[in-house]
Amino acid sequence: MQSFPWFIFLGCVLSTTLTQAIPENHNESEQRADSITDIPAVNQGLGLSFLSVTPPNPSTWSSSLPLPTHKSAGILQIGDGCCLQYDFPEHSRGVIVISAGSAAHSATLTVLSLDTSVLEILNVSRSAEGLPGKFLAQIKSGMAGMAPLVLRLQQQGSVIDERGDFSIHVVPREAPEYTGSTASHFSESPLLYALLPLLFINKCAFGCKVDLEVLKGLMGRPHPVLLGILGQFVLMPLYAYLLSLLLGLSQPLALGLVVTCSSPGGGGGYLYSLLLGGDVTLAISMTLVSTVAAVGLMPLSSSLYGHFLGVHQTLHIPFFKILATLLFIAVPISTGMVIKWKFPQVSRLLLLLIKPFSVLLMVGGLVMAYQMGSSLLSQVPTTLVVAGLSVPLVGLNAGYLLASCLKLPIAHRRTVSIEVGVQNSLLALAVLQLSFQRAEADLSSQAPFLVALSGTSEMLLLVLLHISYKKLKDYL
Repeated sequence: MQSFPWFIFLGCVLSTTLTQAIPENHNESEQRADSITDIPAVNQGLGLSFLSVTPPNPSTWSSSLPLPTHKSAGILQIGDGCCLQYDFPEHSRGVIVISAGSAAHSATLTVLSLDTSVLEILNVSRSAEGLPGKFLAQIKSGMAGMAPLVLRLQQQGSVIDERGDFSIHVVPREAPEYTGSTASHFSESPLLYALLPLLFINKCAFGCKVDLEVLKGLMGRPHPVLLGILGQFVLMPLYAYLLSLLLGLSQPLALGLVVTCSSPGGGGGYLYSLLLGGDVTLAISMTLVSTVAAVGLMPLSSSLYGHFLGVHQTLHIPFFKILATLLFIAVPISTGMVIKWKFPQVSRLLLLLIKPFSVLLMVGGLVMAYQMGSSLLSQVPTTLVVAGLSVPLVGLNAGYLLASCLKLPIAHRRTVSIEVGVQNSLLALAVLQLSFQRAEADLSSQAPFLVALSGTSEMLLLVLLHISYKKLKDYL
């Protein structure tokens, strides 16, 4: 993660929640520091302490609004007026001291945060006698990010001064010790090792379901496969971007959602196709092709919408993980095809196990996803929950609509629907964990975890409804 120099500053902010550190020296052109220092309170009656706030090391998440490199002339200043950007810890409360000179006695001040998910302005009041010419703005920080501020000083309905070049940088609180990201714990899960043999046998069983005639037909009429590519790498990333704007998601959450929706079809797509009456051969083909296409289309889509979101960080695509995904699908399925050809009796046995194994793997995957995401999802905003729930539903409906437009068979429509609606969230998680520092990566990783949980839960519900409907239909 590369860093870059910041124009640094000193300001005055009131708070009771920030930690002590040591300020750096500064010169007249640039101030560099990475700490917050307590200064004894002047007005003890307020029960607060003055703080000198200075910026930390650069964060991945920066405001898309350009910050001026010089101090604007005007009445309003934060602290001593020498800087435009202030550091503040996440999930904390504090008070900003704003200078307005002699106008503070008769004027009114309005303070607006342009990103309330990062910083809320609770109230603004004039200071007590110990701080003449000052206003106090009480603030409450949320998730990490950048919150531009708008300060407006009015007197008798007229605007005396207005400034929009200040901002508060809310920084994450780091854990005392870090033993690895949540993603790394996935490979250490005992449940994963218990499910791996079942997963391999299940994939071999799917290989026994592959129809060579269907594969030959897809070579001449690849329309379903192309529809899957269109839905996975064009429609879904566009939907994620528009949804992030509509819900007002912060920059890291929006990027996490876009990267998730730019991922290829999940490895469980053919499992759902089997249980929901789709075409298993088509599902396997679509998953393999979309995973190969992800090598070029996933970074293209993520970079395009990342630019629109103001993220200029280089995304690292885990090519080794993509190759491993391809091998993990292709090897057992090829083994199953050989078993079907050479050992038909073993093939029939595997086909008897395929459905119960598939349901067991769905439930195990859901439990494992909850275990993996529990730490990251402890403080998820409601807007992201809404987004996570909607992504699989929109993908399923978009895929089915695309397939219906070409009048594909019902089994093919269901397969295209599932392939577009079920993303490879683990691949998106790997991209985010490799591309950003731990705090930013964990924040943006909330999106793929939520989409994975929502998708698995919703697909499991669809399977149960489908089975119930078939049994009821047979009974009647």
